Amino acid sequence: MKVFQTNEIRNIALIGGAKSGKTTLAEAMLFEGGVISRRGSVEDKNTVSDYRPIELERQNSVSASILYTLFDNKKINIIDTPGFDDFCGEVISALRVADTAVMVINSQNGVEVGTEITWRYSTRAEKPVIFAINHLDQEHANFEDTFRQMKQQFGKNVALMQYPVNAGSGFNAIIDLLKMKMFKFPQGGGKPEITDIPASEKSKAEEMYTTLVEELASKDESLMEIFFDKGTLSEEQMQTALKTGLISRTIFPVLCTCAKQDMGVARLLEFIAGNVPAPDEIPGVKTKDGKALNCKVTDPASAFIFKTSVEQHLGEISYFKVYAGEITEALDMINPNRQSKERVSQIFIVNGKNREKVEKLVAGDIGATIKLKNSYTNNTLNSPKNADDIIEPTVFPDPKFRTAVKARSTADDEKISSILNELAKMDPTLMMGYSRELKQMILQGQGELHLNLAKWHVETLEKIPIEYYAPRIPYRETITKPAKSMYRHKKQSGGSGQFGEVHMMIQPYREGMADQNDFPIRGRDVIELEWGGKLQMNNCIVGGAIDARFLPAILKGVMEKMEEGPLTGSYARDIVFNVYDGKMHPVDSNEISFKLAGRNAFKEAFKNAGPKILEPIYDVEVIVPEDKMGEVMTDLQGRRAVIMGMDSEGNYQKILAKVPLAELNRYSTALSSLTSGRATYGMKFAEYAQVPGDIQDKLLKAYEEQEKDEE
Repeated sequence: MKVFQTNEIRNIALIGGAKSGKTTLAEAMLFEGGVISRRGSVEDKNTVSDYRPIELERQNSVSASILYTLFDNKKINIIDTPGFDDFCGEVISALRVADTAVMVINSQNGVEVGTEITWRYSTRAEKPVIFAINHLDQEHANFEDTFRQMKQQFGKNVALMQYPVNAGSGFNAIIDLLKMKMFKFPQGGGKPEITDIPASEKSKAEEMYTTLVEELASKDESLMEIFFDKGTLSEEQMQTALKTGLISRTIFPVLCTCAKQDMGVARLLEFIAGNVPAPDEIPGVKTKDGKALNCKVTDPASAFIFKTSVEQHLGEISYFKVYAGEITEALDMINPNRQSKERVSQIFIVNGKNREKVEKLVAGDIGATIKLKNSYTNNTLNSPKNADDIIEPTVFPDPKFRTAVKARSTADDEKISSILNELAKMDPTLMMGYSRELKQMILQGQGELHLNLAKWHVETLEKIPIEYYAPRIPYRETITKPAKSMYRHKKQSGGSGQFGEVHMMIQPYREGMADQNDFPIRGRDVIELEWGGKLQMNNCIVGGAIDARFLPAILKGVMEKMEEGPLTGSYARDIVFNVYDGKMHPVDSNEISFKLAGRNAFKEAFKNAGPKILEPIYDVEVIVPEDKMGEVMTDLQGRRAVIMGMDSEGNYQKILAKVPLAELNRYSTALSSLTSGRATYGMKFAEYAQVPGDIQDKLLKAYEEQEKDEE
């Protein structure tokens, strides 16, 4: 294949809700470009895009597929993305490297949940958007209603470029307002006959054409002058206005397709080839030091890995976009994220699972390589000339759904940990880790479906049965008032024994607090606890009652109990303990004796110091349709949420709340049920706060029962 130059490349992401027809449209695009000789179908499980076992089984995309087609001497890179929000990471990474989004809408259903959600992602990514209204041959297709919803939802800049003559089961013709021609398709689709607009549609088309020309002229003052002077614009002038409007997101063109019958697809490709900005016509990406990479082939080579996956019989494959210079075979590059060297041994252009070797890719193009040693998603690869440039990483959403996971056979626990960690490496929105605190393996993702597919992978492909169960909550324990205690550890069993006595006063720790006045402080250690908060030890020993060499042992004993709090076995935090007296034995005192004495003295004092359990509180942001606000607010209040504020985001309302983690288990499923899938949310850890008294009593009782069961 020829090496396409930057101005000959177009990068698009197909986005939209599930069942809108993105994969079928991608298949038709490849067929129209001559890249494949026959079109597959989702139902026949033979599309280029959906080739993974889980996609064949479910008959919908769960991972973004990188594809390309050729049209009008242009190479059009296509990223076909999943439609379910559980796989939003695939959409976000696709939008990061695509220069334009093509939003596919099912004309039977109009603006759906998936349309609204992916529109928000495209808006945050500040990408140009083209709308393709699809499934126009279906009995319940309703173009007018769909377009009305789009105007209402996405604003006045949604601009009609085409409309169907006869949407529904007899659909076979499109009026193209840019060319002012009718495209009439043969039965079963294919190459259209291009004719003059029939008299029955002439008046409607001319009215729409005038509206379109006015919209385009308004994007540029010089074009507005031409329009006022001549009353129209040439096709070339309209094309200029379109590109300007796309880049500035002041126009969102609407085209018509029936991907299944291959109607309107070639014209959509022609529109993309002629109007979508090339990679060097849009703002460049920024490096961490603020430098812009504008897809100039004359700059030193720089590429960004936006996706990593494992392919059967091939191993790890890294998908990248070239943001500067040229990437050639056998090129030695630097990964500044990991301070390592990589050799790009082979370069491929990709169509799903099919790969074709090429010798070179230039700035703006998308390709893949294999067997990189130490480079993954969000890593930059540079030539030695610009070795330190790090392209700003894609920001993925924090996890929203968590579960504990274990193998049915404990012998397989280590295996599933390794498998799930590899999955998380490929999917940045999936997080896996063992919690030493909770003594559970915790898997986190974007929703129940997301984690269920991880389970499918482990059980179906790796043949290891696993179980999901409710994760424990990482509570914290602390105190609210000072308390004193004394503990003597004495053990005699022939020969040298054990002896250590510790007198201790504990008190709550607060930043900037004044020292206690009961005992003189002769030394202190302040420890930043890895689980949050602090522990401070004050040495208040007078007259050598306890030798200084035993103080580290006392601290060690206290730390052991801090890691397993007296109330529920949770981590303790924010405590000061003052060792002010004690006793030693000239023969029997040793480190173990004082470690045990310190541990038990701390435990006794803790119980008398107004102990409290703290729970993790999360900042939750819910984006919800206005008509569902009442149900969502009521549900949040039932989850002990504190509503912090409300705001609007487009046609949606944003609710900001602080919610205990204990109340957020399976919240994504509940929210979806409450709003028919139309709401989304994000959550981020905020703070620890005291649990209400009735809940603390329940937790204490549950821990006591657990302790009895383990005895």
